Amino acid sequence: MNEQHFRLAKTLVNDSYMKQAEESRKRREKLIRKLFANRKLPKDGWDEVTIRLFLQEIASMDSNNFIGNVGAGEREARVFSNIVRERNYSLGHGIGRSGDISAIQPKAAGSSLLAKLTECLVLDAIKIAGLESMKAALVVPVATGMAMTLIFLSLRTLKPHATKIILSRIDQKSCIKSIQAAGYESIIVDNHVIQDEARTDIKSISNWLELEADKILCVVSTMSCFAPRAPDDIVTIATLCQTMGKRFLFKLLSNLYIYIYIYIWLNIVWTDVFHIVNNAYGVQSRQSNVWIESASSKGRVDIVVQSTDKNFMVPVGGAVLVAKRVDYLMKVAQIYPGRASAQIHIDLLITLLQMGQSTWRELLRQREELFPVLKNEFSKIAYKYGERLLDTHHNPISMAMTLDQLEAKGFPVEFFGSMLFTRFVSGTRVVARKNNKTKVCGIDFPDGFGAHCTNYPHSYLTAACALGMTRQDIVAFCDRLDQCFQEAYKKLELPKDDTRTFMD
Repeated sequence: MNEQHFRLAKTLVNDSYMKQAEESRKRREKLIRKLFANRKLPKDGWDEVTIRLFLQEIASMDSNNFIGNVGAGEREARVFSNIVRERNYSLGHGIGRSGDISAIQPKAAGSSLLAKLTECLVLDAIKIAGLESMKAALVVPVATGMAMTLIFLSLRTLKPHATKIILSRIDQKSCIKSIQAAGYESIIVDNHVIQDEARTDIKSISNWLELEADKILCVVSTMSCFAPRAPDDIVTIATLCQTMGKRFLFKLLSNLYIYIYIYIWLNIVWTDVFHIVNNAYGVQSRQSNVWIESASSKGRVDIVVQSTDKNFMVPVGGAVLVAKRVDYLMKVAQIYPGRASAQIHIDLLITLLQMGQSTWRELLRQREELFPVLKNEFSKIAYKYGERLLDTHHNPISMAMTLDQLEAKGFPVEFFGSMLFTRFVSGTRVVARKNNKTKVCGIDFPDGFGAHCTNYPHSYLTAACALGMTRQDIVAFCDRLDQCFQEAYKKLELPKDDTRTFMD
């Protein structure tokens, strides 16, 4: 509806009624105009009607939705099911082109606009959360592990002779698989335990860089992780990555015999060591973002990767890459083969528009406020049963309690997580102290896989205060945790000849 249409409509419907309808329409148009002008999250979230109208307008810009359009190609966004069409708001062309996931599609001006706008809004949301120095964002329709693989492949052109990647040990299979999928050898640097925390072994990372800086593509650090692992010492890693290439080059120059080869060397070997940060669910933590900002200002942080579902409450399947240098993100966009589904962008755009700045800020604030509440209630349950909360004060999202007393009394603690799950508690992890030898992607972990370090001295249960958790969730979780402890101790009191098992 435009002004001319409203004038004609007034000849059919009472003038005052149409004026009111026209004013409502203008208010919605003003929201859209402001969105395009500012390219930032709206101050207050939009209502669903406005979002649906906006998406319909965007969809009408794609060729498959043109009136009278005749498709004569092999890919014309034909959708058989009306359910599928409605779920995707008739946006069927996806995003990008065969050689660049960020490229504009001639057939799909609306889908291309949607992709660019989503990246503007998610960058603004990440800046509000604390990563203020980031200059650009790229949304990719793959989860964090595959996003890391794309990054490694894109960096290969900048350091083609590199064969290895240093990973500060994080016991999640996708982190190791992402390196192997890109064709690199993993140098997994074990963490060391200080008090209860598994912390970064900076000395070992430094030694590897001293020895093989020319062969190492990058160091992968982790900022969001399950307790008892602490976020990596990202500031020191960033400083090492920034200085290592120069130090390696100076060593070469100190050798007189190498001078005649220096020109060739500089053209075939580049000694930069990139620094990639796995910040999978760290956007929601103010402290994690403070550390990344500090590392970025004092050293080298090339690309930071975060999950869309863990940070922005959308379905699984996407990642947001942010960086200070736009060209690094463009290399990732150009390495992606073919077009991509727009579903992640649609979900993310709708969510961010509906949240607006006010709700996004409130969600971040609530999470920070509830973290000590969960910690306190979790600690009470631990104390009640002779356990204790592990001292992992550097981890701002996850926490853990020992299961040592339960284990000492003969209870198989591996089943404890299953007991919680059967009571509809999801997301907790139980790690037993004495795991069997584990092999992941061909790499041996002699003391098992899960505790992020060798010979961790406790069996434990983790819990996390993540975005969207409520006080009611905390109360229900702790009540059910208490029930599980009671049930476990009842099972320990069964007569030895009782045929029932721990899982009965």
